[in-house]
Amino acid sequence: MTATEAPPLQLDEIQGIVLRNRPSPYVGTYILLRVDDPGAGRQLMGRLAELVDSAANWWQPDLPALLNVGLTCRGLEALQVPPASLNSFPAEFRQGMAARAELIGDTGESAPARWEPPFGTGQVHVMLSLLATDQESLAVVIERARQAHAQLPGLQTVHRQDFYQLSTGRTSFGYKDGIGNPTIEGSGAESPPGDGSPLKAGEYVLGYRDETGNLPSMPQPAELGRNGTFVAWRKLHTRVAAFRRYLHDNSNSPEEESLLAAKIVGRWQSGAPLILAPEHDDPALGADDQRNNDFLYASDPQGAICPHSAHARRANPRDSEIIGDVRLHRMIRRGTNYGPPLPAGVLDDDGADRGIVFVFIGSQLERQFEFVKSQWLDDGNFTGLGREKDLLTGDNDGTGAFTIPQHPIQRRLHGVERFVITRGGEYFFLPSLSALRWLADVK
Repeated sequence: MTATEAPPLQLDEIQGIVLRNRPSPYVGTYILLRVDDPGAGRQLMGRLAELVDSAANWWQPDLPALLNVGLTCRGLEALQVPPASLNSFPAEFRQGMAARAELIGDTGESAPARWEPPFGTGQVHVMLSLLATDQESLAVVIERARQAHAQLPGLQTVHRQDFYQLSTGRTSFGYKDGIGNPTIEGSGAESPPGDGSPLKAGEYVLGYRDETGNLPSMPQPAELGRNGTFVAWRKLHTRVAAFRRYLHDNSNSPEEESLLAAKIVGRWQSGAPLILAPEHDDPALGADDQRNNDFLYASDPQGAICPHSAHARRANPRDSEIIGDVRLHRMIRRGTNYGPPLPAGVLDDDGADRGIVFVFIGSQLERQFEFVKSQWLDDGNFTGLGREKDLLTGDNDGTGAFTIPQHPIQRRLHGVERFVITRGGEYFFLPSLSALRWLADVK
């Protein structure tokens, strides 16, 4: 196969959540399992191979709900996958998220020592992702999952995390989510205006060429690695009241608060980008998927409209002048909400646990997720900001700053605290449907 040839994606082998968006609205749950008996774990893989929803059948009318599955490195060990195969996985996956904590900014309040159990303990082996449009349909897929591990006493449920889409379609911070996921070559999805040319499939699915023109290294044997991918799963508590107070304390009016928040995020709450709506929110623009991502930063080289340190600009610098190639670090995000929303206007924490379950999907944990988190969000050198971190999601400690370029004197906010706290996380491998059958028969 030459570098210019692109084999068709095997959609019926690739787990649906990799290439397909969630329906809207939706509810769901993650069930995390520990494998105490290798035989029981392998039996589970065989059963799941018949239940997992692929990208080919994703969200067809006769499917009441959807199921996907991932395994940690400890989970693969628990199934007694041969050492040669385990050692063919990338080092960051074998080490696990907790071991990489300092690199990705999980320090202080977010350090693994303060994570909720069982995260970071080696007790999480299998993740079942269950999704539906309503609670009644979700109960159907939960029953499917229960039957899959019923009568297998060597499996234990160690955690359950419910999630849902807010009625507003926004995050707990109040911002429209899910804008700007990359389009993948061969996926069949349309590329909306502003998304650029589709990215090579190998950036997100193993066994295909990536943006460098090469085939990324793949777990062996090929039956195990091909059509699989990796997931960084993170439970992130959001300090919504503290963020609102920070905006309030650094503004003189509600209108100033709204503009300051847009400068910090790079978008207004509706999803309208600052580049296209510099002064006021434009809900019609934010709701229009054909327009809300159709922009570049060339017209704003100094960051006077959208600061270089804005969250959206840091997470995807597009055509900004930076160190590195943006296309090598694009991420698929499947974030969602947990916990009750904080009522509008409340500035005091009510003690409720609320936040985001952040899900990264990609073929290279280090070059994609870890790079973006450590270099673009937690460091400013890539765009000339020195040690300045992302105000919204960075590992700030109360001593940070946020720069807003403006004439004649730029504005600089100080005392940036941590608004997002990691409560737990794991690295997972999402095998293909054939790989699930391989795992069921592993010797």
